[in-house]
Amino acid sequence: MNYQELIRQTALNDERIIVMTAENRAVLRELPPVLGERFIDVGIAEQTMIGAAAGLALRGRIPICHALAPFLIYRAYEFVRTDVGIAHLPVKLSSWIAGFLSEANGPTHQAIEDVALMRAIPGMTVFCPADEADMLAMLPAIWASPDPAYVRLIVRKTDYAHAPFEMGKAEIVSQGADLTLLVYGLLFEEARQAARLLEQEGLSVGLINMRSLKPVDEEAIVRAAQTSKRLITIEDHLLTGGLYSIVAEVLLKHRISAEVQPLALEERWFHPALLPDVLAHEGFTAEHIARRITLPAWV
Repeated sequence: MNYQELIRQTALNDERIIVMTAENRAVLRELPPVLGERFIDVGIAEQTMIGAAAGLALRGRIPICHALAPFLIYRAYEFVRTDVGIAHLPVKLSSWIAGFLSEANGPTHQAIEDVALMRAIPGMTVFCPADEADMLAMLPAIWASPDPAYVRLIVRKTDYAHAPFEMGKAEIVSQGADLTLLVYGLLFEEARQAARLLEQEGLSVGLINMRSLKPVDEEAIVRAAQTSKRLITIEDHLLTGGLYSIVAEVLLKHRISAEVQPLALEERWFHPALLPDVLAHEGFTAEHIARRITLPAWV
């Protein structure tokens, strides 16, 4: 099953589902003839899409809204905050090419502040699946929830067999006494390979897929801080407001001190290129991650 097939089956089984897009049909091409009037393309008008989605949600519908991440988040932010957030409506925001997945696009098309902005909205839930299989396992629960939700879509495949999804729970892949890597989304696979490289160096390495960023698994973060010498947060997001900030907030809340090394974008957008070149240039391939972690923290 793929993403389009999951939406099709869900929508055919639940008449409340409305699929909306702002001229972003890359993963939805076969749905219009199937869903008929329940497929709505507003054109390049993300604000209109969110406003209309809020109105539909007030009428008992569950809108799933697709758009390019930077325009869904930034152009329509006031509408997401005011129309969806304040009213706490079950509008589901599906963002396409967030983070490094925008690869060759420049700063105007890079959504690397999205987690910070979305989790700041009261009641908004935030999810970043690691790969296609992880996403497909998560979406039914997200769509069935009464809460508004933001999801970083990802259709990249990996060979990892994920644990069942539970709202607000991280996926504990492994535990480590020396390091624990906390990661979400696209960079999960790079972190998984980096963990193997680090283990070959004789280190005990844990790996946690932080697939649910809001609600977040505070227990998993606290346990990792108590059992590992160092936590490493890895994300294709600005340092401010993302996973590093989440971990800091959780540790402060629980009055726990820990050594935390962040691997994120610090005060800049990334250099556009094809994805493998982006990862290499920005230092987020498995090899680069392992090398950066073995250096002393803060270097």
